[in-house]
Amino acid sequence: MSTSTPRRTLRSVPATPADPAPAAEQPQPAGCDEGCRVTNRRSLLRGAILGGTSVMVGGASITYSGAAAAAPGLVTPAPRPASSVIVVVSMRGAADGLSIVVPHAELAYYAGRPTTAIPKASLLGADAQFGFHPAMAPLMPLWKAGRLAAVHATGLPVANRSHFAAMEELEDAAPGSETRSGWLNRLVGANGDHATVEALAVGNGLPALVSGPQPTMSFDELDSAELAGGNARDNRSPRRKALNRLWATQGGEMGGSVRTALTSLVDLAPAQDVRPAYRSAYPGQLGGALQDVARVLKADIGVAAVTVDTGSWDMHVNMGGPGGGWMVDNVSELAGSIATFFTDLGPVADKVTLVTITEFGRRVQENGSRGTDHGWGGVMLVAGAGVKGGYYSRWPGLENTLDADLAVTTDYRDVLAEVVTARTSASAAAVFPGHSWSSLGMMRAA
Repeated sequence: MSTSTPRRTLRSVPATPADPAPAAEQPQPAGCDEGCRVTNRRSLLRGAILGGTSVMVGGASITYSGAAAAAPGLVTPAPRPASSVIVVVSMRGAADGLSIVVPHAELAYYAGRPTTAIPKASLLGADAQFGFHPAMAPLMPLWKAGRLAAVHATGLPVANRSHFAAMEELEDAAPGSETRSGWLNRLVGANGDHATVEALAVGNGLPALVSGPQPTMSFDELDSAELAGGNARDNRSPRRKALNRLWATQGGEMGGSVRTALTSLVDLAPAQDVRPAYRSAYPGQLGGALQDVARVLKADIGVAAVTVDTGSWDMHVNMGGPGGGWMVDNVSELAGSIATFFTDLGPVADKVTLVTITEFGRRVQENGSRGTDHGWGGVMLVAGAGVKGGYYSRWPGLENTLDADLAVTTDYRDVLAEVVTARTSASAAAVFPGHSWSSLGMMRAA
């Protein structure tokens, strides 16, 4: 099953600034070698670990492990709408939480960042301790409506400054366990909703976050997820009927995977029929991905968990300051994409909760290249359904020393567990095995 439909380039490639400075003034943004590789190779992390079967159908990949393989005999039930949806935006490269949500009350922040600090007067939504980067302006309506929370000093319980290792631990969310699945895959397995494919990854490859026994669909672009050859997504077409007959009685993982893939494309068709909205308002590659997610969710085909990547956050050099640069560009795309996404969803937004994650934060002190190096604690944003807006933190304070990190005082799983418990029927113990979590009070029950 193949198609000649061209696939969109990897979403995490940094977008070219609209008005770039001359080359001598603003070198090409570059992260560390591992940070540059992590975006391009993230889909390889699970290939040899989880096994299972992945079937390419047009521009979509359906991954289906033996543990959940469908029995022979093709059945195409109507998809059941999801009662709630969790969307995870992964900020690949380790985003600097101290720039996104600025601890303006800390003198050490300004002392440690003479060229990159954001002045207090420029901050948005500021209280006595924190304020948002000015490029977060598109999200201020959500903030004022009490539907945006920022949780500071979050991260892995033990510092890990390797992009690959930290990402793997972050997405497994079960350190030390023999569990070989991502926490979003465990979520849809434990949730009460059931559809052919409940977990969706938009981007290039399948992240560990959604890998596991539950079937997962991955595509780079919604409209590329179709069979070649006419109206092949129509289950009544001759081509579809022939494929259905061919695979209806095939056993094993491959048979189950192909049957799931064929059924999934039928289920996905209503989403492809949803006309893209707010096309000009969605900024950059993250915006394009979230626009596809909005179409899927408005079609109400049973998808309950989604992961989307936004890359190029590994800002070791020339991250820029309040007047412009790499950080401003990234934060603008992040905020504009999320804001447009919730507007686009319309009434469907009432069941969608979005959360951001990143491998780790950055050092308090900027380096000699006007960037920041790998740190520990960072910030997580939570927006949408069930959120009690505000700043949340067990704030540890900052030190302005060369090797000083923002300490982690809130395990990132505490944030995720509170979202999962408030918005789904799954238990936190099933999704985050071995972790005893404590509530921050940032979510209302569904």
